[in-house]
Amino acid sequence: MAAEHNRYIFLVDDEPIQNEMLKDYLSERFLYNIKTFDNGEDAINNLGLNPEIIILDFHLNSHRADAQNGVEVLKRIKERSPMTQVIMLSGQDKIDVAIDSMKYGAYDYVVKGETAFSRMENILNNVSELHKVKTVNAAYKKTITFLSVAIGILILLAFYLSYTGGRLTPQ
Repeated sequence: MAAEHNRYIFLVDDEPIQNEMLKDYLSERFLYNIKTFDNGEDAINNLGLNPEIIILDFHLNSHRADAQNGVEVLKRIKERSPMTQVIMLSGQDKIDVAIDSMKYGAYDYVVKGETAFSRMENILNNVSELHKVKTVNAAYKKTITFLSVAIGILILLAFYLSYTGGRLTPQ
């Protein structure tokens, strides 16, 4: 269970107040380690922490004109860490922005507003459940592989013993 303590959520938003409010909200409800970043490049440089979830703002250039936008960052995240679930959080209530986000691998798209945090909570519950199902599925696959190999070895041993008349060494 030690791995459970190293589950990360990255919050990437160039508005520090937004990052802190969301961090406080999520910290009260989830047992993730939450790291905040004010630009996508810093978040990408920390992908070695293997975040399970990244909440990514669409506009990331209010303080740095050269900062990549959320979709560009999303593409780079998915290239380097395809299993990380990325949730776009944006003030953009435009369907084409949401479609672009989903097209490039976002798990969901949330428009900032009154219900954004509660919607985010529901999405994180779904992502956590998905993670749990994938983890259990991987364990089942390993167990089935192990049992298949063990049964195969037992069958080969049974054939060998029947061939040698029940002796482990041929005469």
